[in-house]
Amino acid sequence: MENQQLTQLIRRELPGILQRDREMREWVLALTRERYADKGETESRFDRVLDELRRDREENTRKWEENQQELRVMREEQNRKWEENQQELRVMREEQNRKWEENQQELRAMREEQNRKWEANQQELRAMREEQNRKWEKQNRKWDEQNRKWEANQQELKAMREEATRHFDRVYARLDEQRDRLARSIGALGARWGMQTESSFRNALAGILEESFGVEVRNETLRDDAGEVFGRPDQVELDVIIQNGMLILCEIKSLISRSEMHTFARKAAFYEKRCGRKATRKLVISPMVDAQARALATELGIEVYSDAEDVTLSSTDRPGGVGSA
Repeated sequence: MENQQLTQLIRRELPGILQRDREMREWVLALTRERYADKGETESRFDRVLDELRRDREENTRKWEENQQELRVMREEQNRKWEENQQELRVMREEQNRKWEENQQELRAMREEQNRKWEANQQELRAMREEQNRKWEKQNRKWDEQNRKWEANQQELKAMREEATRHFDRVYARLDEQRDRLARSIGALGARWGMQTESSFRNALAGILEESFGVEVRNETLRDDAGEVFGRPDQVELDVIIQNGMLILCEIKSLISRSEMHTFARKAAFYEKRCGRKATRKLVISPMVDAQARALATELGIEVYSDAEDVTLSSTDRPGGVGSA
């Protein structure tokens, strides 16, 4: 039989055996007496514990009574001091109340005095305000009168300004008319001067070149029936320089623009086509050349000069494009 089964069997059977078998019961008691006290010894120990507890209770009761007595004495002392303190506080409170009432009386007197002064001040302010309002009303009436006069003055100034504007408009119209007449006169004069200048340039150039270089200078006019130059049938005029078989085409103008530079190029091409001969050089002589016209001349291989005396006919001295400005 295993130990576990034996233990379970003892636990199940032992209580009944102890009840039935006296010797077994005494034997078990003898075994446990070494560890546990019996009933008599247990009761003796319990009595001793109770006696000790009674003595402790009596001692604690005595100490409690002494402590209560001391607390009663302390409480009575505290009550006495509290009463003395309360009495002192009542005296102080009554003194404070008395002083407070005196202070309130003084404050009421001061407030009444301040109210009296305030009322007097308010009366004075009302009087001043009424006086200011009266003066303000008077000033407003003056301002209204000034505004009325100002409006009348503005109306008069407006009428004068409108009249002056009409007068100036008439004067400006007359000035514009005079300016247009002057511009037309100056334009006509400029056109005549330009024609004279171009003729003078042409004559001077011919004189300079013929006398200095022994060349032939002639002004030629060809009929363009197909309108190759101007887009319609017209006369084409060119200055032509001949030297040792060298052909130079020239345009002399007082002012030349980009479009006129194109026109000269078309004139030169027309002349070369008509005469069946390629020009050696193409020259433009003008004191005033537009910047775009000068750039176009470079692209078209046209030489530009500002004066006839600047022109060189030697092939070694000839500039390669635009001449002197």
